[in-house]
Amino acid sequence: MPFLGQDWRSPGQSWVKTADGWKRFLDEKSGSFVSDLGSYCSKENLFNSLNYDVAAKKRKKDMLNSKTKTQYFHQEKWIYVHKGSTKERHGYCTLGEAFNRLDFSTAILDSRRFNYVVRLLELIAKSQLTSLSGIAQKNFMNILEKVVLKVLEDQQNIRLIRELLQTLYTSLCTLVQRVGKSVLVGNINMWVYRMETILHWQQQLNNIQITRPALRGLTFTDLPLCLQLNIMQRLSDGRDLVSLGQVAPDLHVLSEDRLLWKKLCQYHFSERQIRKRLILSDKGQLDWKKMYFKLVRCYPRKEQYGDTLQLCRHCHILSWKGTDHPCTANNPESCSISLSPQDFINLFKF
Repeated sequence: MPFLGQDWRSPGQSWVKTADGWKRFLDEKSGSFVSDLGSYCSKENLFNSLNYDVAAKKRKKDMLNSKTKTQYFHQEKWIYVHKGSTKERHGYCTLGEAFNRLDFSTAILDSRRFNYVVRLLELIAKSQLTSLSGIAQKNFMNILEKVVLKVLEDQQNIRLIRELLQTLYTSLCTLVQRVGKSVLVGNINMWVYRMETILHWQQQLNNIQITRPALRGLTFTDLPLCLQLNIMQRLSDGRDLVSLGQVAPDLHVLSEDRLLWKKLCQYHFSERQIRKRLILSDKGQLDWKKMYFKLVRCYPRKEQYGDTLQLCRHCHILSWKGTDHPCTANNPESCSISLSPQDFINLFKF
């Protein structure tokens, strides 16, 4: 008995199809049937033998298609990128490839990296969405969904995500109108569905009802005034100060403190920028609160993050802080420079 798939016919013999299937083979010299095929192997084994290669190729193709429908995870959480690289030179890396490989799905679970990733998503939504490949665009939406679900669960950073969704929706409205000019990857119906999903997320965020936790010990207003002011000085967004002042009358008085708004202005803006936007109050004093909101409309605020992506100047590898990468420098930490979200995007503008 030959092995499955082995051609065990004698020279000069060929298969003959009878009424009930491939049963016998014909001796080409004598013209007579030599033997019944059933004595050597069953019809099922023969079928498997003849279609083995086709089935294997189909399984391989199905597996490949299945992988493209889901987010692809790379084992290495770093990428090599070089400012002088091009498509024809070794080291070329696109924004989409970097977005797929730098493990942003895990980064959003880290409170030190959350704001960094959200800011990066916002910048991509504003002007870089068409720079992403189809897989990277799908990955972008997957990560955005995880961000929204996280905010809905812990009820934090609601305003931040609202602004991100509004930015993305506005950009998509513009891009969808330009369909046919190769600005978006994928079917128009898919993007319309994604826009509907964004509207649904916005509605969910608007419906959040923050419940007051049960009182357990001291509250914020029970602290000494000096401690309350010290905590409020840690807020880097003026809108947070305004919101805090609306909680209680005593907090409203503290939120109007001139020194508090002065430090906030000096933290975000340079002296030159401040001098250009001076505003005097009715008492002839500088109105730091009004100046802050005017400066925000004119200049970008200073960005600060607990953790950022870092670029190694020695080996040109981009990774999160603390991620091991194959650096050959004697002191790898001294070669790393922190990148803002905008710096990250600028790396891929060839």
